Amino acid sequence: MTTEQMYQLRETRLAPYIQLSTFLIGKSREGGGNMFRHQLDTMSILIDYGYIDSVLLKASVVHDILEDIPDFNHNLLLSIDYESHQVYELVREVTRNPDEPKVAFLVRIFEHGSENAQILKVADRISNMISLGFVNKMDFVKRYTDETERYIYPIAEKANKHMLTELQTLVDSRRRYLADYEKITLKDLEIDTSHFI
Repeated sequence: MTTEQMYQLRETRLAPYIQLSTFLIGKSREGGGNMFRHQLDTMSILIDYGYIDSVLLKASVVHDILEDIPDFNHNLLLSIDYESHQVYELVREVTRNPDEPKVAFLVRIFEHGSENAQILKVADRISNMISLGFVNKMDFVKRYTDETERYIYPIAEKANKHMLTELQTLVDSRRRYLADYEKITLKDLEIDTSHFI
């Protein structure tokens, strides 16, 4: 990170957005972990890839708040600072509508999403894929890795090829995990009948 970028990051007032994201503390995720930590993980992934745009980082720490807190008062988000409206619009862009099928949502991000929406969605998925290492629902892990390959890879291809490489590595490792789990399960199913003779 350059000195100029460090100064730019220093001037990004994230604390009020992080405080708002505390509404997600304790909210569990199907993919493992909890929602509050996932917001911060997503932000750290963006910074790791060199993104220091203030609107993008602010949106990253509240990107699930509209979707996961149905009665959330969006005016709390809109009233934080001079960038709140832009942050809100970006969060809306990466929020799945209640009646929107998951595939339609991901295709919408790919075909019509802004550059920031696509970058945020890929960072979000990297965080989600990392969390999959702690899930014991193998059908969910398989479905999620397949979905990542089919719908998120194309978004990452447009947004950031380095992030795509990380996603591919994560998908490969989760598939090895699935294969190992399947071998163990099959071995457990083999019954030793020698003691019946």
